[in-house]
Amino acid sequence: MGRAVASTLTGPLSNKGAGIDSERNALDAMAAFRSALADLVSSDPLGIVYGRSAATFAYEFAGHLSRDWGPGDEVVVTRLDHDSNISPWVQTAQRTGASVRWIDLDPDTGELDLECTRAVIGERTVLVALTGASNLLGTIPPVRAVADLAHAHGALVWVDAVHLAAHVLIDREALGADLLVCSPYKFLGPHCAALAADPALLAAITPEKLTPQTDAVPDRYERGTLPYELMAGVTAAVDFLAEIAPGRETGRRARLARSYAAIAAHEHRLLDRLETGLAELGPRVVSWSRARERTPTVCVTLPGRDVRAAYRHLADAHRVLAPAGDFYAWEAVSRLGLLDRVGLRMGIAPYTDERDVDRLLTGLEDFLDG
Repeated sequence: MGRAVASTLTGPLSNKGAGIDSERNALDAMAAFRSALADLVSSDPLGIVYGRSAATFAYEFAGHLSRDWGPGDEVVVTRLDHDSNISPWVQTAQRTGASVRWIDLDPDTGELDLECTRAVIGERTVLVALTGASNLLGTIPPVRAVADLAHAHGALVWVDAVHLAAHVLIDREALGADLLVCSPYKFLGPHCAALAADPALLAAITPEKLTPQTDAVPDRYERGTLPYELMAGVTAAVDFLAEIAPGRETGRRARLARSYAAIAAHEHRLLDRLETGLAELGPRVVSWSRARERTPTVCVTLPGRDVRAAYRHLADAHRVLAPAGDFYAWEAVSRLGLLDRVGLRMGIAPYTDERDVDRLLTGLEDFLDG
């Protein structure tokens, strides 16, 4: 990724255009970025928009979509989500006079309450915002089932796939997501974000933009000069993922499918090892990651012990990064009743191995025995 960023910056590089090499290099980087993300989330390249972060996208599109919202309209959010997929919609609803309805989180299972879902989505719903996977608990909710309920009432569905994209190969249409966001830094890329949608939907939404800026989709959503070098870094990250498990497939989407299957098998094998080790520590460790379907993410508390002290001990004495905090999942930690709204989060990635898991377990036992 670093080489792709550096070579793009020294390409030469200027703003996009078709007149000279530096302009064409910018156009090429942008086109490659759209193609790579389209393969990653199974969407049309003309519906891929570059952005700074998922939170920025949510605020921007809350502004775009809410122009016709008012009293009587309802926006649905969940207690499971990262706050970047809650506050933008709640604040915009408050500003426009629309109502906010909540899909509850069952603290015993770590899953969304489906009965509650059916109760809050109705004829007045204009948008449902939900996560593809919880960054705190790993819970993968039934996005398609929720989307089908929303679509039956003519509502749009916004899916935050930031955590999901790191572990599961996404098919936007199969999920039922009208608008889907992800962040490449979660899957080995640079710090930025991408939005995927049907180009026809993007054409039907009118963003505020500079007067000389093109009205073409998706360009009209990308204000100002773009960081073409970061776009190149994203493309390199997607290409790297596609080669993790080499095979005979020729298309990038097919190669990504093979790699993600290998990643899932690797990660969940290590997750089994981690959870077995945590169970052996007994009641000194309480796991809140209980959903039937989830990513290799575990959030725990340590009754009677400060998880922030455990975080520091693991990092300083065992070279393990298992951070403590609310991870911006403010509603979830509150609903779970976590003390001081803080949990210890452990996650497994493609580069994690058995030694990493064992070092974490040894370090946690060392802390609990101390």
